[in-house]
Amino acid sequence: MAIEMDEATKRQVTDLLSRMEDKVTIHLFLSQNHCLLCNETRELVEIIAGLAPEGKLELDVCECETDTEEAKKYKIDKHPAIVIEKKNKGLIRYFGIPSGHEFGAFIEDIIDVSIGEPKILSPKGKDMIKAIDKPVHIQVFVTPTCPYCPRAVRLAHAAAMLNENITADMVEAMEFQELAMKYRVMGVPKLVFNDKVTMEGAPPEPMFLQKLTQAVQ
Repeated sequence: MAIEMDEATKRQVTDLLSRMEDKVTIHLFLSQNHCLLCNETRELVEIIAGLAPEGKLELDVCECETDTEEAKKYKIDKHPAIVIEKKNKGLIRYFGIPSGHEFGAFIEDIIDVSIGEPKILSPKGKDMIKAIDKPVHIQVFVTPTCPYCPRAVRLAHAAAMLNENITADMVEAMEFQELAMKYRVMGVPKLVFNDKVTMEGAPPEPMFLQKLTQAVQ
């Protein structure tokens, strides 16, 4: 299935990406074997890279398996995977294609990482996240048709942007059904913190911070 983007959407994305400041690198991990939506994910990311201001978005494509050094560096254990890197301190990752409602979250993440300041969090929330001194892995299970999922993804990725101890993933539940079954994902978004603290639904910031704090206690 080829990825198509109409001219109006391209103009909108171009306008949004004009807010970028520093160059961002997108690391795209694709499997050399059959991978669900790997080709479509590559097409989508290449389109976005072509719409960014000149010199502001570098695309690094690694057609490699999870046992390679490049994959191990970013802790990639499944495909397709995307890592956004620049001014973020922790890992910001997408597992699965950022399509549907997640497309907007992906664009905003690129802008935030370029600027170095997530706007979705309050000053108090940022201070709480920066104070976390233990490892946290946040998985946000989503589907492309869920209108409430992008906020959960953005909160998780904003936390990873601010703290090197935090790794935050978007996980597309339909592409990774076994993982969704493991965590009993019955509805989305579902957030899993350190495999022990969970919550469902689009979280307001105070509830997100409460769960994040609980995960390191």
